[in-house]
Amino acid sequence: MDKINLEDKFRLFMEYWSPKIIGELNDSYVKIAKFKGEFTWHIHDNEDEMFYVVKGVLTVKFRDKDICLQEGETIIIPKGIEHMPVAIEEVHVLLIEPKSTLNTGNIVNDKTVEKLERI
Repeated sequence: MDKINLEDKFRLFMEYWSPKIIGELNDSYVKIAKFKGEFTWHIHDNEDEMFYVVKGVLTVKFRDKDICLQEGETIIIPKGIEHMPVAIEEVHVLLIEPKSTLNTGNIVNDKTVEKLERI
């Protein structure tokens, strides 16, 4: 059991939309990721998803509204809700998700990360 410094972990990688595992919590992974640009409209049929903004501003688009998250804010997206994260500038995000969660949900494309790196 060691402490985790998020700033140090974020310095270990540069790529966007590629979550990294920094720990485990029961049946979930604690992940960090850097976002920039638009992601993909997708749904997680079986898992809820949580985004916590560590640095920057993240907009999560839904079909009926957009929610803008500032540093220190979080959102929990229930399973089955279609959404698309958008980051105009680089955003650092902490995610807590079941281990089965695929970053692109029901979509498989060039942003899909099937094997997560542990850092």
